[in-house]
Amino acid sequence: MIAPRTRAVAADGGDMTIGEWGEVGAVPLLAIHGITASHLAWTRVAEALPARHVIAPDLRGRGRSNALSGPFGMPRHAADMVRLLDELGLERVQLVGHSMGAFVAAATAALAPDRVSGVVLVDGGLPLREPPGGDVRAAVTATLGPALARLSMTFADRDAYREFWRAVPAFGGDLDDDALLAYIDYDLVGDPLHPATVPDAVAQDSLEFYGETPARAIDGVHAPVSLVWAPRGLQDETPGLYTRTELDGWAARWPAVAMRPVDDVNHYTIVMSPRGAGAVAAEVNGQAVL
Repeated sequence: MIAPRTRAVAADGGDMTIGEWGEVGAVPLLAIHGITASHLAWTRVAEALPARHVIAPDLRGRGRSNALSGPFGMPRHAADMVRLLDELGLERVQLVGHSMGAFVAAATAALAPDRVSGVVLVDGGLPLREPPGGDVRAAVTATLGPALARLSMTFADRDAYREFWRAVPAFGGDLDDDALLAYIDYDLVGDPLHPATVPDAVAQDSLEFYGETPARAIDGVHAPVSLVWAPRGLQDETPGLYTRTELDGWAARWPAVAMRPVDDVNHYTIVMSPRGAGAVAAEVNGQAVL
């Protein structure tokens, strides 16, 4: 595993922690993680992009940025990303976002179009299918499953937390990966030990994955956009966040957005396995924006 360099960068209300891979001065890529994740979700993707300067923040309310208070929501995260570019002296970057990070990436590109050269959405960013009856909170609970439940739990030690993750269906009981173990260990903070993500951040952010709000963000992106998506979901279930039929429907609205499936991955392993990370890296490199 290639560990990132970490540092604190000034943000609205405090400091934001970022991880970096590659040489400063190389072509930059801003990588934005998912709803309960951290910058370490990007380790395998960064390893597959050795020629790039990969910059991955812990988003507001997550990781070592969890002391950054709300309000949350995609506009706030997008403003944080633009502030981060300012602090790092980066005029224009390519964005890649996974899960909620894809929604943040689209919102950032719509907010500051002159700062974004291209956007790669990874299993997120396009509106999620709305539940029958419009009960979005119930849909969020059903979709996030154990990822959401763990936020209210405490753990005796890191081994206990690893055992929790071993039972997550997406990994099939196999945690024999140093990047995954580093990601899991980093997520624990405090006394007693608990996941770093602030539950209120998840509650606020997750309401913005449905309907016209994320669709309007995609409408407002003027840079090249592509989507790579997983056929299986957070619990390794089928279908995943999107079905091919749903994406065909969105393609009619956004014909310029390339939408490519990645075979034999789920919502986690599309970024956290060599196979998925390689496909994401290929999409990043293939987007003609550099």
